[in-house]
Amino acid sequence: MTLTGPSVAARSGTTRQLVILCHGYGSDGNDLIALAPHWQQTMPDAAFIAPNAPARCDGNPMGYQWFPITRLDPTEIARGVEAAAPLLDRFIDEQLRLRGLDGSQLALVGFSQGTMMALHVGLRRSVPPACIVGYSGALAVPERLSGEMTGEPPILMIHGDADDMLPVSRMHEAVQALGEAGLSVQWHVSPGLGHGIDQTGLEFGARFIADAFAGRLRPATAAR
Repeated sequence: MTLTGPSVAARSGTTRQLVILCHGYGSDGNDLIALAPHWQQTMPDAAFIAPNAPARCDGNPMGYQWFPITRLDPTEIARGVEAAAPLLDRFIDEQLRLRGLDGSQLALVGFSQGTMMALHVGLRRSVPPACIVGYSGALAVPERLSGEMTGEPPILMIHGDADDMLPVSRMHEAVQALGEAGLSVQWHVSPGLGHGIDQTGLEFGARFIADAFAGRLRPATAAR
């Protein structure tokens, strides 16, 4: 199976970086590709692509899912990310090859279930991405991270403190586990924000990715 989804070409006309956006449960690539116009001015040499997840969503047949999920059960999440990971990993390889890029020129961005996928796959690739940005998400199988990760890309986690789909505590748990594994993690909590992305989150994400591509990131624990 090959993943497909909407894409936006580099604004400058020359692609030197690639941002892959992984949508959440029940959505599709059209949702997150909408970030591209907001980020193109900051990253004019970046192309953007947002693949549709591999299966129609059990809870919303108009959307897609990376894996079926009925509750926030760690075993169910672990089984799901492991099943979907090879498809996303292969898609990343294909998209980099098409553009003549390597992993150091890649940023992985996820929202909700897509954050779980971006973290799981990105931290296990043979050439780690330049960075990973996760919105409103969580970390799957944190207990296995240290033994399985293959690189140390900088990570930014952003979450709303009014999220009733994935509570902000899941972000704090992820930040702690990622930090304990030796990774450089920045994080931000958006006051009053539910399960979504606000303007501040957009701006933090753009700056973080641009800094990662330029090699400007330094270890930190919070983006304020």
